[in-house]
Amino acid sequence: MKVAFIARSTLYTVPGGDTVQVVQTARQLTNLGLEVDILLSKDKINYGKYDLLHFFNLIRPADILYHSKVAGKPFVISTILCTYGDYYQYNRNGAGAIFTRLPADSVEYLKTVARWILGRDHLSGIDYLWKGQKKSIIELLNRANIILPNSESELKRVKESYPNNARHVIIANGINPERFPFDPSLPKDENLVLCVARIEGRKNQLNLIRALNNTRFKLVIIGAPAPNQLDYYHQCQAEAAANVSFAGRLPHEELISYLQRAKVHILPSWFETTGLSSIEATVMHCNIVITDKGDTRDYFGKDAIYCEPESTESILRAVVQAGKAPFNKDLLARILKNYTWKQAAQQTLKAYKTAVIA
Repeated sequence: MKVAFIARSTLYTVPGGDTVQVVQTARQLTNLGLEVDILLSKDKINYGKYDLLHFFNLIRPADILYHSKVAGKPFVISTILCTYGDYYQYNRNGAGAIFTRLPADSVEYLKTVARWILGRDHLSGIDYLWKGQKKSIIELLNRANIILPNSESELKRVKESYPNNARHVIIANGINPERFPFDPSLPKDENLVLCVARIEGRKNQLNLIRALNNTRFKLVIIGAPAPNQLDYYHQCQAEAAANVSFAGRLPHEELISYLQRAKVHILPSWFETTGLSSIEATVMHCNIVITDKGDTRDYFGKDAIYCEPESTESILRAVVQAGKAPFNKDLLARILKNYTWKQAAQQTLKAYKTAVIA
């Protein structure tokens, strides 16, 4: 079977969790004997070469709409249905003041059109412009052979937001354990706190900085700023005290070195489908602080420490608790058993076979 992965045009230039999901799933499917090409939505694609198309990010339906129609091939969608949650309710400056008054689909429509007009993204076809966000998504869901949400929570959100008749298979995100070799002989620094994520409003680094400023903790923010949120990044830098540092986007070996030493990893996001960096940090024996905004409880259950993204007091309390707590071995065992890219690929292959037969 030959499969085309078709992802957003900025998959590599603005990497995120979906970049990891695309690359690692393709790699593991190749190990299972499939031929997989990773293509970008802006590419000119020879659809005849492929038995199946696999799209990513339902929240970006414009390009999926075009390619799925032109190709005339069976297709599946990894929905990765991520929103900004309550972010705009608590952040009403600039665009936030407008977005609080609009439905989420209208916000995404305006953002898609704006990226296209400003030349920051590609728009393959114009059908989306007159159909709009919600109608485009519902059409795709009803035409897809199978959809592949990353959790039961995400599936529920897809069904509630966009009524559809799509068949589904849950494909949990994961890790490659061999890429995260933990050395138990090296001590943890109880004051070292990491936040590994793209720097943007949804990830909530600004409130994290405000919470940990001038405390005993050494906060290291690892990740590059989102290109369209440089003002947010500069505000984070401006408000950061001396105990906060920005490491940028690091090579994997340097990231491992930080995770090896840190006692706590925090992702105080306004919304996460999975929070891949939290899974990776767990394998490196970090205690995990997250919010329950999105689908994180499906992965972490009661084995993480939760905070409220709007409250700096809540964020600080959670970090203090995580710094004192012993490492949660139950969470580590569950992740190694259930959340690996090899398992994700095996489940994805089963879904492909069903999609092609259908």
